Amino acid sequence: MTVSSKLVEVPKSGFSSIPVIDISDPESKHDMEKACEDFGFFKVINHSVSSELVSVLDHEAVEFFSLPTSQKTQVAGYPFGYGKRAIGRSGDVGWVEYFSFFSSSTLLLFSHSTLVLENALLEYTKSVRKMTCDVLEMMTDGLGIKPRNTHSKLVSGENTDSIFRLNHYPPCPLINNNNTNGSNIVIGFGEHTDPQIISVLRSNNTCGLQINLSDGSWISVPSDPSSFFFNVSDSLQVLTNGRFKSVKHRVLANSRKSRVSMIYFAGPSLTQRIAPLTCLIDNEDESLYEEFTWSEYKNSTYNSRLSDNRLQPFEKKAVSLND
Repeated sequence: MTVSSKLVEVPKSGFSSIPVIDISDPESKHDMEKACEDFGFFKVINHSVSSELVSVLDHEAVEFFSLPTSQKTQVAGYPFGYGKRAIGRSGDVGWVEYFSFFSSSTLLLFSHSTLVLENALLEYTKSVRKMTCDVLEMMTDGLGIKPRNTHSKLVSGENTDSIFRLNHYPPCPLINNNNTNGSNIVIGFGEHTDPQIISVLRSNNTCGLQINLSDGSWISVPSDPSSFFFNVSDSLQVLTNGRFKSVKHRVLANSRKSRVSMIYFAGPSLTQRIAPLTCLIDNEDESLYEEFTWSEYKNSTYNSRLSDNRLQPFEKKAVSLND
């Protein structure tokens, strides 16, 4: 857990609200493209994910996190499973517990008491994967890229490296409710970008998520349990040669309410090569990034700190005119 004394800043960029995209309207592709360019973040409404399925998963997630720690640690979901506070391999910690697994995995070792949770997770990830592919195809339409499955095919195959995670942020007694200047905040999950292609988030009716704007200010994302929030991730920023922005985000702990979120990280296969799409650049000199495989980038990010600029080692170095 990290305690920060930094004030939550008021945006200076003229930001008014989170972009809202109606994915039932094909013409929303233009608004989606602009949201990806300006913020790397947007809310999706009129999606096809069943509200009943979401309710079941919400309930089962709360039940799971209410179990004794000894029982939660017995639930295996290779390679991650259940964890608490520790985030990654480099010392980052937060006011959070979580359960994560490969979304394509069938090796979940649930006990009988959590079998309903397993079934809900598998059905939910299947439904969210389809919605994610629909969103990615709207993005390619907005960019004028052919074929329209250029991005979606990277995350729809059998060998994709997509991950699903449930996060639980318990009420935090360390927050001083009498402090009104915003200086006493507790970080639930530290600031970072996601390394995959795109991430899909949904949470219960508790705020805490913040995104970082281009002017450096943090803005809070109002909770909306009936909608999904999408954020551009590092690999999509590379594929679009920096046109779409991988958004830095974080979660603040709440002093009174528990927050449960579910995130689908849509990633490609380990051998997939990631580089700027040639249709978006006129020549090789305009490419901002070196080509890499998803496996290479994944290993690099897992050995870094959350707040690091993890794309920096893969940026092409500018060539001096004197060279």
